[in-house]
Amino acid sequence: MAINLQKGQRINLEKSNGSKLQTVCVGINWGAIEKKGLFGFGSSKEAVDLDASCALFNDSKQRVDVVYFGNLKSKDGAVKHSGDDLTGDMGGDDGLDNEVITLDFSTLNASVSYVAFVLNSFRGHDFGTIPFASIRIYEGTPKRVNEVFATYDIAKGAGFAGHTSMVLGVFYKKNGDWKFNAIGEPTKDKKLEETINTVGNQYL
Repeated sequence: MAINLQKGQRINLEKSNGSKLQTVCVGINWGAIEKKGLFGFGSSKEAVDLDASCALFNDSKQRVDVVYFGNLKSKDGAVKHSGDDLTGDMGGDDGLDNEVITLDFSTLNASVSYVAFVLNSFRGHDFGTIPFASIRIYEGTPKRVNEVFATYDIAKGAGFAGHTSMVLGVFYKKNGDWKFNAIGEPTKDKKLEETINTVGNQYL
């Protein structure tokens, strides 16, 4: 049974059988914007290009690496990005993830203590206008879901209107064990570099 995460909730990465998650996929799914036709007649879909990215930090909260559409794999090979999705779900929610970042804790560089996930709107689409957005943590591959561990609905809320960047959540290491903090906070940043700096300063 998947955990339905709430904003600010922290969880252990332990399955119901007591074993720890070693490799996780973080999938992000979002919808295209529906545009009403002239005088309210008809409608069309406007593509939404969101970018899921992942920043790795050491125990001193210094950035070690960044994985995004322009750098699809971390230096240690432990983090991999499925590639850039330029449109979102044009035909409504198809239940599939638009972008997936895979994280293998067993091969992650030992110096890494935080793995932060962020979402930026490449073309400046306001999060308040995007019909749905969600993330899920699961076991499997970018093309196959074996078991969903946790889901987190980041659908538009009042606080997201006027923003084009958000911090999704952070995996963090505590006493040798990895945990996840569901953050779900919009930021005033416009570019990925700015969002990553905000994460390092405020959310680790």
